[in-house]
Amino acid sequence: MYESYLDETHTAIRESVRTFVKREVEPYLDEWEDAELFPREIYTKAAEAGFLALGYPEQYGGVECDYFHRLVQAEEFCKAGSLGLVAGLFSLNIALPPILAVGSEEQKQRFIPPVLAGEKIAALGITEPNTGSDVANIQTTAVRVGNHYVVNGAKTFITSGCRADYVTTAVRTGGPGHEGVSLLVIESSTPGFTVANKIRKMGWNASDTAELSFVDCRVPVENLLGGEGQGFQAIMHNFMDERLSMAVMGYACAELAYELTLDYARQREAFGRPLTGFQVSRHKLVDMATQVQVAKSFCYAVAARIQAGDMPITEVSMAKNFACDVADKVCYEAVQLHGGYGYAREYTVERLYRDTRILSLGGGTTEIMKEIIAKYLGI
Repeated sequence: MYESYLDETHTAIRESVRTFVKREVEPYLDEWEDAELFPREIYTKAAEAGFLALGYPEQYGGVECDYFHRLVQAEEFCKAGSLGLVAGLFSLNIALPPILAVGSEEQKQRFIPPVLAGEKIAALGITEPNTGSDVANIQTTAVRVGNHYVVNGAKTFITSGCRADYVTTAVRTGGPGHEGVSLLVIESSTPGFTVANKIRKMGWNASDTAELSFVDCRVPVENLLGGEGQGFQAIMHNFMDERLSMAVMGYACAELAYELTLDYARQREAFGRPLTGFQVSRHKLVDMATQVQVAKSFCYAVAARIQAGDMPITEVSMAKNFACDVADKVCYEAVQLHGGYGYAREYTVERLYRDTRILSLGGGTTEIMKEIIAKYLGI
């Protein structure tokens, strides 16, 4: 069904990720989940394998490819069974695109290569304690004083925020609304920058998530991306890729949950026969497989449009909502079919059930996606 989008180069990436996950991730994943952090050296190892650089221009240390190379890579990392690992390891993919899109050549050369090499960690700072999906109303201020911007405010739910070296940060340099929003790259070494709180979460435990505080942070003017007031459009453009990435996480985790549950149902016996011997179990598994296939197929079709140079904003929003809903439903049924074992930490479906819940919230809630879809449908 998906072969028409892929060739041997995509298969090679898939196999490369599988080998990496088996060697560098699987033996330690439970330990990282319990510690609520994975070692920083994994960034370096992933960079050495070429995973962090995928999709970025060669002049900055990247490996240029098509959209499906990155999609396949994301699928396979999700199959490791920890969305926290995926979110933390690849937070660069929401932090670097604004730099690539509107940053100067000097900024690109300064910030991008160290991250792609695994030497620095990059995060995106948009969400605030009182401002979630309403990006146009962020309150963190950046006032220009000479050759610096003095930044005051707070960000929250920042993936990789506890140990990020660079935070691509949405700030208000002008008046109210989206026209006053700009982007600054704030380095964690800046005086006045502090990690106010490490947030403990229901899922995504292997990733660090932070609340950040800025108190009179003096950020050099040369860290402004583009001009003042250009931040909102860069953020909106970035959201499209982030939202499709969340959709990929959704169907990839649902597919893993289905595969694990099918294997379990074939082996687990009840009343003298395997679970697959009961019609109700078979029908649940059929529904799970159907939902995964439909979500995956639609996401591939949307990815093909992006690869062709389109901006399918409506379809990306639809894909995110549908795939994330599928993830919720399939992981729920996976736990149900596992019975009490599905509630036990030693079974991967328990983690998937928790990890997928955030997908309908992150990158824009389901309700925000529906408002976007309604607008483009003229409703």
